[in-house]
Amino acid sequence: MTDLYTIIKKMIEINQIQDEIIEEFADLDDWMDRYAYIIEMGNGLDALDESLKTPDNLIDGCQSRLWLDAQYSDGVVTYRADSDAIIVKGIVAMLIRVLSGQKPQDIVDADLYFIDRIGLRDHLSPTRSNGLLSMLKQMRAYAMAFAAMHNVDCADLEFES
Repeated sequence: MTDLYTIIKKMIEINQIQDEIIEEFADLDDWMDRYAYIIEMGNGLDALDESLKTPDNLIDGCQSRLWLDAQYSDGVVTYRADSDAIIVKGIVAMLIRVLSGQKPQDIVDADLYFIDRIGLRDHLSPTRSNGLLSMLKQMRAYAMAFAAMHNVDCADLEFES
């Protein structure tokens, strides 16, 4: 069983990453600069192997095509993704930055406040906003599946969509 200290420490790490993103966006004055930065983050993603660009890895609910792959190793989930839309690729890059390398329970429990604090949700079209929710839902679903498959101690494993 994971002790409370370990859970709190991991959540602090997730929150530190979110705070870094918030700070980076605070230096950008307008949304054209912010979009450019989001695109830059997407361009920084490692290429997703073509063999992983399958219908099973496509995220439903996204206007553009977004492939999301997740692996579980050494107690943590690692995400990789690619999209045919540069903004979507940047958005998923931010989510990967925050959630990849985290334990399944921490992913499910994470309050991803950076999305609202940088104003992203307010600057997305309704279809992109639905896509963001679909990304988050799938990332959390992977975390829950890995927890179940590997008998991870997640007594209260549930999430809000």
